[in-house]
Amino acid sequence: MTNTKFVTPIDDRYFEDYVPRAVYECGCIGVEEAEIIAFGQRFDPQPFHTDREAARQSPFGGLIASGWHTASLMMRLFVEHYLSRVASLGSPGVDELRWLKPVRPGDMLSLRVTVLEAKPSRSKPDRGLVRSYIEVLNQHSEVVMTMKALNFLQRRGT
Repeated sequence: MTNTKFVTPIDDRYFEDYVPRAVYECGCIGVEEAEIIAFGQRFDPQPFHTDREAARQSPFGGLIASGWHTASLMMRLFVEHYLSRVASLGSPGVDELRWLKPVRPGDMLSLRVTVLEAKPSRSKPDRGLVRSYIEVLNQHSEVVMTMKALNFLQRRGT
């Protein structure tokens, strides 16, 4: 499946609405130089995230976003466009997080999310676990980051 649209809006989306093999393309968020530097200074103070001149001398040839900044931008899009606003019950974690290409000032990022699995809980019948494969793409449709997310979601009517 490709370019699927959710049948239900995000504020009425439950476990049952996440169908395995469905693919969703969503969101768009810009990457700003000042935010790259501020995030780097606060959370990942490596010179290629915090200093334009030092970044030019790095293997990246210029300023790049921290991978953790990219993950934060992904999370913003994931919450705004994919994850249910009424049924999300948190996450036990992520698997296979990979940063594949540098993210630079001026890049525009979007998501492609594939539902890998939607499994009802055996021990808690009011919920299920959705496993999603997330790809973060830049404005050239290049994949810059991937990961697998796990999310607990409430089942409809429980």
